[in-house]
Amino acid sequence: MECIRQLPPDRSPALALHPSGASTATYTETVAARATDLAKVYGEGETRVVALDSVSVSFGKGEFTAIMGPSGSGKSTLMHCMAGLDRTSGGSAYIGDTEITGLSDRKLTLLRRDSLGFIFQAFNLLPTLTALENITLPMDIAGRKPDKQWLDMVVETVGLSGRLKHRPSELSGGQQQRVAVARALAGKPHIIFGDEPTGNLDSRSGAEVLGFLRNSVRELGQTVVMVTHDPAAASYADRVVFLADGRIVDEMHEPTADAVLDRMKQFDARGRTS
Repeated sequence: MECIRQLPPDRSPALALHPSGASTATYTETVAARATDLAKVYGEGETRVVALDSVSVSFGKGEFTAIMGPSGSGKSTLMHCMAGLDRTSGGSAYIGDTEITGLSDRKLTLLRRDSLGFIFQAFNLLPTLTALENITLPMDIAGRKPDKQWLDMVVETVGLSGRLKHRPSELSGGQQQRVAVARALAGKPHIIFGDEPTGNLDSRSGAEVLGFLRNSVRELGQTVVMVTHDPAAASYADRVVFLADGRIVDEMHEPTADAVLDRMKQFDARGRTS
């Protein structure tokens, strides 16, 4: 499948940090999620592990960002904290204008349900439901009717028009992950978080799913943040953020697989950057 690399002509570059001199209004209008001095610590004393060490980063609206780093660098922890799936030890995280650090469990649940989409390695599809029923399940649980025009557009974008009545057992792994992608998109989330979304797929199916995510950004204006270890997967993104030792150490715009691989080789065996 051909990787679509063209970007909309009116799209601004990603903002890694708060631009000096920019007004708050302009900043929040162009940022889908951001973190300031985000920290996450596990354990105490000799067992204390600093997973995130004062991380400040933002993800622009309508952009595809990949998060990369060695095993244990904090990339999944960063995504989980910014998505409200894990509590932070310090700093702040925002989805749009809403600070999620400190929200009650109920408010976090509502925010995740109404504003966020998630795609993980496991497809998490209910085997007794059709593809369409799996796609609309979160909205059904919330008591919301899907926007039919948007739903049709999403289904068409991910190439599931002829598979909506099929159950998961009747779909390939790549098709099941497409259902998971469509489910994440269908509710019009502010941002989609993916944790190794192609980790359980073969290279062809993985390329298909990444192509659909790329299309969702280009065609639907979606915002996607994806954790991956695969340089080829990262090459579908507009920007790659690199972590090491719980800190952001570099970023790359318009990445290629070779450029990402070369950057990853600069990490030593213990996950530190050289």
